[in-house]
Amino acid sequence: MLSTRMLRSVAGGCLLIAAVSAPGFAAAQGPATKMAASQRHISVTGNGTVNARPDMATMTIGVIQEAETAGEAAQANAAAMGKVIDGLKQAGIAEADLQTSGYSVSPNYSEAKDNQKPRLVGYTVSNNVSVKLRDITKVGTTLDAATSLGANSISGPEFGLTDPKPLQDQTRQAAVADAIAKAKLYAAAAGVDLGEVVSIEEQGPERAFPVSPMPMRADMARKTPVEAGEVSFSSSVSVTFALR
Repeated sequence: MLSTRMLRSVAGGCLLIAAVSAPGFAAAQGPATKMAASQRHISVTGNGTVNARPDMATMTIGVIQEAETAGEAAQANAAAMGKVIDGLKQAGIAEADLQTSGYSVSPNYSEAKDNQKPRLVGYTVSNNVSVKLRDITKVGTTLDAATSLGANSISGPEFGLTDPKPLQDQTRQAAVADAIAKAKLYAAAAGVDLGEVVSIEEQGPERAFPVSPMPMRADMARKTPVEAGEVSFSSSVSVTFALR
């Protein structure tokens, strides 16, 4: 049997081990508990949109010509397109606001019939120029002038702003404000306190405006009505908040 002195020594040793182990256990658990608390967060997406009246417009004006040979089609197209460009310049459009946006030459084939292979019947030449209008009140008259000058392929107009950055910055501010409002709402509903912002990730500002391609005919009525409406700018951000 163990003596009373030995039992006391064993008991004392157990108490010492417990006393030494307990702080170590607490030290081991403490950082993990703090880490778990620090990892509590909420991520929300905020959106911001701002509308504005446009101050510029762009359109694509072109000429399409067909002929039996590629050379004949190219010559006819060059003459017609030269007339269109000269007329646009005379209408007050600066040379810097005119830019060739596409030129193509393609063969034309007859429709296959009675098991016969399609045969070459001619060529089509297309030449397009991008036109920037800094006075949107002239969009309608420019369309009419282009068709009267011989343009037979027109798309647009697309309305926008000469300097969109101030509007884009407003949408970013609105998007962050929207994210903060959402985060506060969710935190209150969950019964937790919202902490500091951990990260902000921009999803990318997007500019949206109506684009209406309009195939034109040379005999289109004059005084074409054009409504500029508004252009819309939007931004989206993902914001992560700590929770307390």
